[in-house]
Amino acid sequence: MILAEKITALRKKVGWSQEELAYQMGVSRQSVSKWESGTSIPDLERILKLSQVFGVSTDYLLKEEIETAPTAVTQESDRDEEYKMVSLETANEFMEIKIRGAKKVASAVAAYILSPLVLIFLGGLSEFKENYISEGMAGGFGVVVLLLIAGIATVFFVTYGLKMQPYEYLENEVFRLEYGVEGIVRKRMAEYEGTYRIYNAAGVFLCIICALPLLIAVAFGSSYFVYVMCVEVLLVIIACAVFLFIVAGEKKGCFQMLLQEEEYGIEKKLEKKRTEHLNAIYWSTITAVYLGISFLTKNWGKTWIIWPCAGIMYVAVQAIAAALKNKKMKD
Repeated sequence: MILAEKITALRKKVGWSQEELAYQMGVSRQSVSKWESGTSIPDLERILKLSQVFGVSTDYLLKEEIETAPTAVTQESDRDEEYKMVSLETANEFMEIKIRGAKKVASAVAAYILSPLVLIFLGGLSEFKENYISEGMAGGFGVVVLLLIAGIATVFFVTYGLKMQPYEYLENEVFRLEYGVEGIVRKRMAEYEGTYRIYNAAGVFLCIICALPLLIAVAFGSSYFVYVMCVEVLLVIIACAVFLFIVAGEKKGCFQMLLQEEEYGIEKKLEKKRTEHLNAIYWSTITAVYLGISFLTKNWGKTWIIWPCAGIMYVAVQAIAAALKNKKMKD
């Protein structure tokens, strides 16, 4: 139970309204309302007075794990002073920025996935109707569009990264939350849990059905150009699935980052430092291989197969990297 919930429960237990509690505390009703909603936290002087008014210990009010009986005060370790403290104001600002930016980040990643669409389409069209567009023109124009989309997405990530710089320590360093902050973050995460499950379930469903158009085309023995269009649909569906995964992950991730749980735990932070460049190296290499093979063979209508293969192989690369790290740690 968090401080906000304890104040509400104690007030109702003695049968007071917010106005009556405000009178006892010498504050406005709005202040009491903010305490109970968790949008603000009373200072230490008010905490002491609350403990006197309700006849409970300050430990009961401040320690979230204490649900009923107060316990003795425990001395904090000197090591706590080594960690940066995160206030409620900082935590709220961070969560708002991450939540507002979740869809923008997801859109930028989806743009990377969709960037070869024009290239694949024109490559297939040049094979299907040679008199419409030559392979060289299809490849050149398609690459220009690919690089433009990738460039715009990259610019967004750079600007977004600069905006998030003041909060980088939350992801990379060990820190402590000021009293009451953890409970508020956990409450917001619990409220978001239902939406998080829906987004992930929808993303998984899209991943399962993404190959259906291609399988149907194979079953009916469709033309080569139909296969190309099915691949286009496959990439669009995958981009939509990735969009949902990232929106869900970014929003829940900001809560986990503040709580230092799951992938943002202390051990995971150390591990992430060793693999932070893996994504950039892998996808840059795939792009270079794709462009190199396509320019050498001039077969833009077929080299698109590199992209879905790269997406599947990426999961294997991550698994291998994780296995090697675990082995190294054991040794």
